[in-house]
Amino acid sequence: MIESVLEATNLYKAERQVLRNKGASGVDGIRYSDLPGFIRKHRAKLLNSIIDNSYIPDAILGVSIPKGKGKTRLLGIPTVVDRWLQQAVSQQLMTRFEYDFEPFSYGFRPNKSLHKAVLQAQRYINDGFQDIVDIDLAGFFDTVDHSILLQLIYNKVKCPTTLRLIRKWLRAPIVIGGRLYKRRRGIPQGSPLSPLLSNIMLDVLDKELEKQGLRYVRYADDFSIYTGSKSKAKEVGNKMYVFLRDRLKLPINKSKSGIRRAVNFELLGHGFVPIYNKGTKGQYQLVVSKSSWNTFKRDLKRLTKKTKPMSMKERLEKITQVCRGWVNNYRLTNSYTKLKKLDEWLRNRLRYCIWHDWKKPERKRKNLIRLGIKYGQAYAWSRTRMGGWAVAQSPILGTTITISRLKRKGYVPMIDYLNKRQTSIW
Repeated sequence: MIESVLEATNLYKAERQVLRNKGASGVDGIRYSDLPGFIRKHRAKLLNSIIDNSYIPDAILGVSIPKGKGKTRLLGIPTVVDRWLQQAVSQQLMTRFEYDFEPFSYGFRPNKSLHKAVLQAQRYINDGFQDIVDIDLAGFFDTVDHSILLQLIYNKVKCPTTLRLIRKWLRAPIVIGGRLYKRRRGIPQGSPLSPLLSNIMLDVLDKELEKQGLRYVRYADDFSIYTGSKSKAKEVGNKMYVFLRDRLKLPINKSKSGIRRAVNFELLGHGFVPIYNKGTKGQYQLVVSKSSWNTFKRDLKRLTKKTKPMSMKERLEKITQVCRGWVNNYRLTNSYTKLKKLDEWLRNRLRYCIWHDWKKPERKRKNLIRLGIKYGQAYAWSRTRMGGWAVAQSPILGTTITISRLKRKGYVPMIDYLNKRQTSIW
């Protein structure tokens, strides 16, 4: 297989993918934009070192990102050169494994998506399978057993050079806070290989579920099983606990796992609520989960913090990026009313930022006059003792810093994204 990995077309395709993905620099500080030049200069030496097994990958850079509720998730960022080589291996591994993956595995696969996973879960629930085994794997990406994973790869890929290369990446040390740590378990989240390796590992679980004739949905390490009764759900849950512990050596987070009814179940940020229209008994519709709403509002609040040092143009660009991604992610839900209210709140936050940026009373007075306020009224408002948030919600800014003026500066209402969303994902 190593010949296919190092073939020129495959390497070029991998290079283009790394450039499209961009991403941060690794421990060597080389940026993704420097990759083409590095390849031209060192390509022959690098590929020869892989063939003669002398290639040693660089350490991974550990970066913690917010996870919610004060928790963080550790990402492992390989160097851009290692990302290029991992992408090349991933492309060839995909051709060996993709067609054997089960149809209800939706994460990081061609023609699969989060939306298809959520719709499949809704279909199960609406068909009456409303006792759900919700299993949360405890730190899946940190606990994967390397020997089990490598054996699963060896079952299809007999190439020793490719296997040695993958093993080296799995065992590469990680740099956290300037200190170097050994790694003997886990798959570094953030590498091009990690999504495929997680699917290879958990495909064993998928096949066990298929063998037992169970209805399930899996998106990466997030999976749930749908049954018709609580007793069946308990039976299945106990079997899966034993299977994961003994066959894959993966621990379950017992505090987050359990038997759920549809109204208490969340999948990938989506909730399920009953439809109360006549003739729809037992039918459920998709809603945005409360935690997803709170996270979204918290992100917007961070971007519209009045003391955050950024221009209005930069602020609006970042808000647009966050809003577009969020609305697209939850486009299957009916969220028009809540988004409309959130839009109003967001506009007031922007007005608050503008009012704060004007700072001195005289500047406020002049800007209010430019916006069409009479001299006396502008003078009075520029000297008001009202707090900035109260002024932002007052008619004096609502009638001057209007939606149309904000739009000219780059603001896009979330309702506009909602109107442009795709209606079909199949």
